[in-house]
Amino acid sequence: MSTPKPPLALNQPIAVDARRLRVTVEPDVPASGQGKITVTVTNLSETRIDEIVLRWPTELRDSLFLSPFLPTPGRICNSCPPLRQEWSKWVEGPGQLGEPAGTTSLGWGPLDPGATLVIPIEANRLISEPFAFDLQFLIGEALLRLEDGSRAWLRIGIR
Repeated sequence: MSTPKPPLALNQPIAVDARRLRVTVEPDVPASGQGKITVTVTNLSETRIDEIVLRWPTELRDSLFLSPFLPTPGRICNSCPPLRQEWSKWVEGPGQLGEPAGTTSLGWGPLDPGATLVIPIEANRLISEPFAFDLQFLIGEALLRLEDGSRAWLRIGIR
């Protein structure tokens, strides 16, 4: 008999990449309103990661909407200068590059060997109750490894 999947969980990716990361995730999200989740990733491998992809369940948006920026008039006006963005993709699956249905993927990169990337993610909290969600770290559709060799797949708690 299989164990039921917890709420806001992700399925196991088929592929695994041997490259390792050091990861910290620091949620700063009040019980209501705007906050931020800061993800810090260090590439511990000897090869470049062209794009590191953070993935979470799309249904998280009913509790906590995550995005790489806040909409502002300067980002959306017709006469504004072209957008300068640090993130490389923001896709709700199914996506054209294999992103599975029911997932949201946010890409950043590149990440050279030994380099550290600080990823600020805007968070708009919609419920005040505590909850948790899965967060995966991938290259393409392959799950990366953490420093200790375990899968780069975290359960993030929001209090």
